[in-house]
Amino acid sequence: MSQTLIIHGTVVSPGNPDFVIEDGAVCVDGTTIAEVGTTADLLPRYPGAAVVNAAGRVVMPGMVNGHMHLYSTFACGLAGEPAINFPEILKKLWWKLDRALSLEDVYYSAMVPYYRAIISGTTTVIDHHASPWAVKGSLRTLANAATAAGVRSSFCYEVSDRDGEESLEAGLAENAEFAGEVNGQGNMLRGMFGLHASMTVSQPTLERAVTMAKEVGAGIHVHAAEDISDQEDSLSKYGKRVVQRYHDAGALGPKTILAHCIHVDAAERTLLQESGTFVAHNPESNMNNAVGAADILGMLAQGIRVGLGTDGMTSNMIEEARYAMLLQRQVKADPTIAFGEAVDILVRNNAAFASEQFGTKLGTLEKGAAADLIIVEHYPFTPISAANWYGHFLFGVHPSRVTHTMCNGRFLMAEGKVLTISPEIVAAAARKLSPLTWQRFTEIN
Repeated sequence: MSQTLIIHGTVVSPGNPDFVIEDGAVCVDGTTIAEVGTTADLLPRYPGAAVVNAAGRVVMPGMVNGHMHLYSTFACGLAGEPAINFPEILKKLWWKLDRALSLEDVYYSAMVPYYRAIISGTTTVIDHHASPWAVKGSLRTLANAATAAGVRSSFCYEVSDRDGEESLEAGLAENAEFAGEVNGQGNMLRGMFGLHASMTVSQPTLERAVTMAKEVGAGIHVHAAEDISDQEDSLSKYGKRVVQRYHDAGALGPKTILAHCIHVDAAERTLLQESGTFVAHNPESNMNNAVGAADILGMLAQGIRVGLGTDGMTSNMIEEARYAMLLQRQVKADPTIAFGEAVDILVRNNAAFASEQFGTKLGTLEKGAAADLIIVEHYPFTPISAANWYGHFLFGVHPSRVTHTMCNGRFLMAEGKVLTISPEIVAAAARKLSPLTWQRFTEIN
């Protein structure tokens, strides 16, 4: 296998313990990391390796997006009816847009955020997809986009009763077929079993989905208590709160993602903690939709696994970590909190969940880990160490340009040029498709 040696970098990684190596080096052998050390130590030992000079820039693991909607791309610039609350946002924007998507739309709407993921250092995406009139083949279409981009990805189809029986049956089948096809095959693609949210998923559908997910060994990926209306609906229809409903149906567990969990109570938190369920926090989206802020600090203190997603708002996970910190400080009126937790849920918790799902070690630069790494044009201008690198992450790495992105040992971007996607070609194709999508959008009631 070919070897690549990255030298003269400020190598930063979560570990046990965390470490910072000034004038550090990382040797990549094929798809994994062979060794990490100083440039002086590694350079003589790998004379045949292709050399990349980081020239003092930060070298660190690639980021994981714990909850994404790639298909939301075509909402950019789309004029819709004003919406005054979250249920109206769903009905007037998202449920109309997803119905308007074709399979070709699905592909190109994914390629745009994949390009943005690469340029912002995101190497793994866990996506939650919906295209009710183009269900069959949608996850394979997304997988084709992920493979072309070179980004490690997990997909599921958002099953819901809201679009009728034919779409429902197609969604269940799409999840089962895709997860059955890709799970356990390599470490670049995975399938989960998607559900929209409690408010649009009937009890028979929930129970069928849980049974089918277990048959293919997949976790559930579902929105939970994003808005108070989700709790009100569950209490009205089923006499129980959302997380309790998922628990009683057997949907919770260490393979499952519950996105948001803003309006959960103490009993629901206990269920999340005891089941090992992964909660994906999405601060930018939550602010945009004005649905509230999840108490991620309380969840973390209780031992709940909390990670970080973007819910389609952005592909930039470094930016999202900053929002996670700022939102907690704003809602709790406390400028002393959430500094470490905001970084932890991204660089540790997301990486740990993704490592379990993909069956390879992610989020760290160490021997045997997957070669998912980035080089960032942050030249530390104050002392940097294992004790303070979170500060450099939030206030140095965040505003700096990512120059190199590698996933599974392959450079997706080098010296600021994306190698796997042509933004001009992708944008031109999307610009040709999107007016037709928007026309279909306007024709949907």
